Amino acid sequence: MKILAIESSCDETAASVVEDGRKVYSNVIASQVKEHIIYGGVVPEIASRMHAEAISGVVKEALLQADCTLDDIDAIGVTYAPGLIGALLVGVNFAKGLAYASGKPLIPTHHLRSHIAANYITSPELKPPFLCLVVSGGHSHIVAVNDYTDFKIIGRTRDDAAGECMDKSARSMGLDYPGGVNLDRISKDGNPLAYKLPRPRVDGCKYDFSFSGLKTAVVNTVHNAKQKGEEISVPDLGASCIHAVTECLVSNTVEAAKEYGFNKIALAGGVSANSVLRRKMTEVCEKNGWELYMPDLKYCGDNAAMVGSQAYYEYLSGNIASLDLNARATMPIDTLE
Repeated sequence: MKILAIESSCDETAASVVEDGRKVYSNVIASQVKEHIIYGGVVPEIASRMHAEAISGVVKEALLQADCTLDDIDAIGVTYAPGLIGALLVGVNFAKGLAYASGKPLIPTHHLRSHIAANYITSPELKPPFLCLVVSGGHSHIVAVNDYTDFKIIGRTRDDAAGECMDKSARSMGLDYPGGVNLDRISKDGNPLAYKLPRPRVDGCKYDFSFSGLKTAVVNTVHNAKQKGEEISVPDLGASCIHAVTECLVSNTVEAAKEYGFNKIALAGGVSANSVLRRKMTEVCEKNGWELYMPDLKYCGDNAAMVGSQAYYEYLSGNIASLDLNARATMPIDTLE
């Protein structure tokens, strides 16, 4: 079954043709990073307008690279939640138009479910159940993937996401957007123990995260140094920040895996590309004799191939949308409406 998938939840306009949830024929992405870098982050209105400008060409290119026409496509999959509402609406409405014009089924797909499904592309042998740490600029979850469309949230952030913490910390250090990527790059030779930073915990919810205090600690460290006329070592502070964030992510995931009896662990989301997180998860999984699955770097960030993968399993479960499908800015991964 070939699915034409569309992704426009943030600042990447993407389209892909995926067969049976595992084989990728094309994966086209139009990035907006250069447009948003001058603002230090994504401007929603600009993102929406750029999606509208790019989406037709991106979809055409995805079909061209896959050597397909709409007649060869069996269904249209689209990200409809969660994300920037204006950006989502561009993709949803374009997909609805394609579905109506072609008579193909329309498959509504959850963004975080799609990030998890990126692992099915990189590792076709992977099947549920497994435990997945989903980390991005807007989300940090520990999710029990019981089946392809059956999810249970075990832990989540109570405030800032891990990616948001690193992005804003990077910005306070004077690094360009996207902050997390640049922080990872500049911190490779830094000392992760140079600065003492907190490891916030959530009382009574041992698997939940809280990164707001950690972000504030980094920002205050930078501001206090400026007020005193002292120099900050950006590589050292960056390495210390990443070390603190990843330590929280890994320790909670390990505890959850042990309590819930998982021996298959996966990473997903934009922050799953972070080199320190990948290294630490590899080390703890080897230590505990667990299997570890991580998406290829090209599938960590937002892309449509992951949407096409998850859309296949949503279709098999009977999740087909009518043409009154609307976008949703927020929606839990374990409950679709």
